[in-house]
Amino acid sequence: MSSRLALAAAFILVALTPSALLAQDVKSGDLAKQLAQLLDAKKMEAFAAADAQSPGTFFAALYFPGTQLIVVSAKYSAPSMLTDLLARKDYRGVYTELASASIPDSKLFIMDTYADGLSFKPSGQNAPDSVDSGKQHATFDGDWKKAKISEADYTKLFSESDAAYAKALQGLLARLKTSGT
Repeated sequence: MSSRLALAAAFILVALTPSALLAQDVKSGDLAKQLAQLLDAKKMEAFAAADAQSPGTFFAALYFPGTQLIVVSAKYSAPSMLTDLLARKDYRGVYTELASASIPDSKLFIMDTYADGLSFKPSGQNAPDSVDSGKQHATFDGDWKKAKISEADYTKLFSESDAAYAKALQGLLARLKTSGT
């Protein structure tokens, strides 16, 4: 009986290893929490910034305290318009423009439930995080079969989405920390 139990435990450990390892590699978790804390401290529900590393690209976030962080990153065909909105501190306006009129192939739209970074699979009955890019939509509910992709492709998509989200969060945090807002 104990050998069956040991075999079952080993099987469960092997089956859970990719998810467990991936959970440790999530880059967006601490960054999303930092952004949420900073937005709370500054009593802000929106913020936006230009990407210092990619001219014409902008980041914008809408924050619903304790509930959700929505971040969009994209190139914009009229960057001077967004620069003007940033100068006026119209962060919601920048968000609206990026969410609706950005260059489609450059757009990354992230819905981070609970503003805690992307989750490979939600715990319990929690809602999953999702990402829309110019290429595809992904709901990170842990069910790659429903998405009609392999576990390896799901894991790769999650990792790429998490890295892109982390980059957007870093850009927003860097600017928010130095802004007088």
